[in-house]
Amino acid sequence: MDVSSTIFWVNGELVPAERATASARDHGLVVGDGVFEAVKVVRGQTFALRRHLERMARSAAGMGLPGYDADRVRAAAAEVIAANRELLVTDYDLLRITFTAGPGVLGSGRIAADATTPTLILGLTPGHDPDPQVGVITVPYRRNEVGALTGLKTTSYGENVLALSQAHAAGAGEAVFANTRGELCEGTGTNVFVVRDGELLTPPLSSGCLAGVTRALVLEWVGAREVDLPYDALTDSDEVFLTSSARDIQPVVAVDGRPVGDGTPGPVTRAAQQAFAVGQARSLEP
Repeated sequence: MDVSSTIFWVNGELVPAERATASARDHGLVVGDGVFEAVKVVRGQTFALRRHLERMARSAAGMGLPGYDADRVRAAAAEVIAANRELLVTDYDLLRITFTAGPGVLGSGRIAADATTPTLILGLTPGHDPDPQVGVITVPYRRNEVGALTGLKTTSYGENVLALSQAHAAGAGEAVFANTRGELCEGTGTNVFVVRDGELLTPPLSSGCLAGVTRALVLEWVGAREVDLPYDALTDSDEVFLTSSARDIQPVVAVDGRPVGDGTPGPVTRAAQQAFAVGQARSLEP
């Protein structure tokens, strides 16, 4: 996942990685005052870009960030992909889009919207193939299902960084949170599906989980019931899988070191993977 040789798009300019910088006063850096998207790129073509841009618009509006322009982001995506075309030769590259409030004060307060310019940065990670299966851990932290940022994909990811580092230290690939009601919610960058008595289930958006693009496509292409689930559904279900743009559908074969089912991807998970592959092959803009 080396990005040192890639070209970035920074506020309208294509620049090499070493020059892809933002202001030391950028509010996205200072206090996480920004939003982002990670878009799958299939051999140089974006997947579900429209859905990502629509979600980014909702996140920017929810954060009160002025100046978001989906058409500008779409044009920038085309430019940065063209500039890196020779590196984008796999079925799984990632495009990162970051939009922040721009340069501001060294604190939580924002400069007036008409006194600053937002920051827009796009970059690519070539060859981002996800692992075919993963173990996860549970963590003592809780997602706040009624917080100010609930449902927004913001750059305020400190809690996710901490939980994911603990997962990696435990030899796992993801950490999964409960919400404040003790219900199953989401991973650090994933949505969660479980299979119980042959039925595919996933927490509803009211649990506090992000409205994942891949999650929505699984609901449409595979079908699943949205239902409040206890946190221990993660450990006592027949099958578990994660979804995200960085993973597609990824089977979970262990939770806290204990196998899920027989420790291999189950039949419902495999069928979901096949249905997702068919849907993607049908259209890169579903």
